[in-house]
Amino acid sequence: MGAEVELGYGRAQHRTRIKCAVLSDPVAKYEIVKTMRASSLVLGPLIARTGMARVAMPGGCNIGDRPIDLHIKGLETMGATVHYDHGYLEARSPNDGKSQLKGAHIVFDKITVTGTEDLLMAAALADGESLFENCAREPEVIDLAALLNAMGAKIEGAGTSTIKIKGVSKLHGAKHRINPDRIEAGTFLVAAAITGGDLNVDCCNPAHLGAVITKLEECGVKLEVGKENVRVHSGSSLTASDMSTEEYPGFPTDMQAQYMALMTQAEGTSVVTENIFENRFMHVGELNRMGANISVSGRSATIRGKTPLQSAAVMCSDLRASAALVLGALVAEGETILDRVYHMDRGYEHIEEKLRSVGAQIRRMGDVFGRK
Repeated sequence: MGAEVELGYGRAQHRTRIKCAVLSDPVAKYEIVKTMRASSLVLGPLIARTGMARVAMPGGCNIGDRPIDLHIKGLETMGATVHYDHGYLEARSPNDGKSQLKGAHIVFDKITVTGTEDLLMAAALADGESLFENCAREPEVIDLAALLNAMGAKIEGAGTSTIKIKGVSKLHGAKHRINPDRIEAGTFLVAAAITGGDLNVDCCNPAHLGAVITKLEECGVKLEVGKENVRVHSGSSLTASDMSTEEYPGFPTDMQAQYMALMTQAEGTSVVTENIFENRFMHVGELNRMGANISVSGRSATIRGKTPLQSAAVMCSDLRASAALVLGALVAEGETILDRVYHMDRGYEHIEEKLRSVGAQIRRMGDVFGRK
C-alpha cells in the first residue's frame, strides 16, 4: 500500500517499524487477504485515513460463517458508502472520499471482536464523537485502544461493553509492546497437561487466561500461577469436565479444539459446546482416526475418555484444529504425520522448535526420525 516496513532481526527479531507517511495504494489484494481473514481489518482505517478502500472479501480458516456485515453496517452509519465489485468491497467516506467519516452511535447486533476493532480504528479519525455498545471485551481490543491512544486517539472504555471515542484529525507515531498471545500460552499449558509434563510457560499474562486456568484446575491439572508465568506440575490425573465456549471473559473458542484433545485423555465423559462458530468441529474426525471416541450432535461434542491414541496421517483443516492434532500426536503411540500445517504457522511461531526444546519428538517433514 506504500508504507515503509522494517522487520527486526537478531535480538530484535520481534520488533517491527512501520512508517505510513504515504499510503499510495489503499487496496488489500486478494492474493494476501485470502490467506488470513484478519486482513479485513484494514477496511475501517483505510477509509478513515485515505477516504477510500478496496478490500478483497476475507478468507482464512474454514470454521463457519464469519460475515463482515457488522463492519459494513457500522461504516455506513458513519457515512461511508460501500458496494461489492467482483469479489472486492469498495468503500468511500462522505462526499466521494473527500470528507471525514462522522462520529456515530453504534449498537452491535452481536459481539464481534474484529468488528469492534475495525470500527474503533475508523472512529479514531472520524469527525465528532462515537459511542459503541455491545462491544467485544477481549484483551486484544484493550491492546489496540492502548496503541491508538498512544498515537493520539481519545478512546475510553475499551475492555467494557461500552466504548466512547472522540475523533481526532490525525494520529502520530508511537512505541507499543503487544500483549503476549494468550491462545499460544494456553495451548502450551494443555500440551503439558496432556503429556503429564512439568512445564513453565513464561512471559504470558495469566490474567488473560482466567477461564482456561479455571477449567484446567477443574480437570485436576496442578497449576502454579505467577505474575507473568504459569507452571504446570507433573503427575496430574485428568478428570473429564464439560465446557462451553463464550465471548471473553468466558472460555475462548480458540482453545476449544485443544481442550477437546485434552479430554480424550481424561477419565470419564465430557461435553464440549461450541457457541461462537457453527463449523468448528472439523478436528473431530481426525482425532477419531487416531483412536479418540468423540460424537457430535449440533453444536455439542461428547468425548468419552480415556482412550489410547494411535499414530495416523491426519489433515489440518484450520489453525486451532492443527494445534489439537499436534497435542494428540504428542501422546499417540507411534509417529503421526500432519498435512497442511501452513494453517498452524499463522498462529504459532516455530511451534515445533518450542515443543522440541522441552522434550517433544517433532520435526518438519524433510527431517526424518531415526530408527529407535
